Amino acid sequence: MTRSRDKLPQTSARAEVDSFIDAIKTTAVGHVADQNGRLLFAMDATASRETVWDRACHIQGQMFNETVSIGGLSVQLAHYGGFMEFAATPWTSSAHDLLHYMTAIRCHAGQTQIGQVLKHALAESRRARIHALVFVGDAMEEDPDALYKMAGELGILGVPMFLFQDGSDSVAEGAFRRLAELSHGAYCRFDSSSAEQLRDLMCAVAIFAVGGRVALEDFSRRRGGTVRRLTHTFTRKP
Repeated sequence: MTRSRDKLPQTSARAEVDSFIDAIKTTAVGHVADQNGRLLFAMDATASRETVWDRACHIQGQMFNETVSIGGLSVQLAHYGGFMEFAATPWTSSAHDLLHYMTAIRCHAGQTQIGQVLKHALAESRRARIHALVFVGDAMEEDPDALYKMAGELGILGVPMFLFQDGSDSVAEGAFRRLAELSHGAYCRFDSSSAEQLRDLMCAVAIFAVGGRVALEDFSRRRGGTVRRLTHTFTRKP
């Protein structure tokens, strides 16, 4: 399958961010005060993402640093690539460990395994609550109905999916939007022209998902600028 990487028009990128924020405003997530937040972060590491892998690692590394810094947070990194290759790290609160795991991943040719990500998320959430699933990928090459069923189960279990699409593949977009809807999460698309803004948005969403509004407001005060304008929408009363 050919995976499109055409740049998004600037107005389209802004629209994607606005749409994502609108979805976040209706998403009830955040960890209970006496529990550690648990964030499952899953990545597509198939060959089509190899050309942007360094950029993706940099963006996601910054997200790990920001989210781990709020404290009381455990993150598990999962990825797929190659022929039936799927792996997940132990749960950790160390940004250093997460970066070490991530930089060791290499992209390999193979089909997407989003279904494996969702099966893993369901299994983990039945052991102990997961407060959010963040997924970054560029394609969907599986039976969508099977994915939608599992996304609905995640929604019932209170695990919203925040899906970030790298590129503009229309099949992936349709599937990712539906997965977000069924799990009561949100979807956003990005490319190299909008990566910096969406890096900050990814950080903000992850912090909101696992730390609630207080942590998000603290993050926005420290970062300021675009993040503060974006997160003001998250925290504004309806």
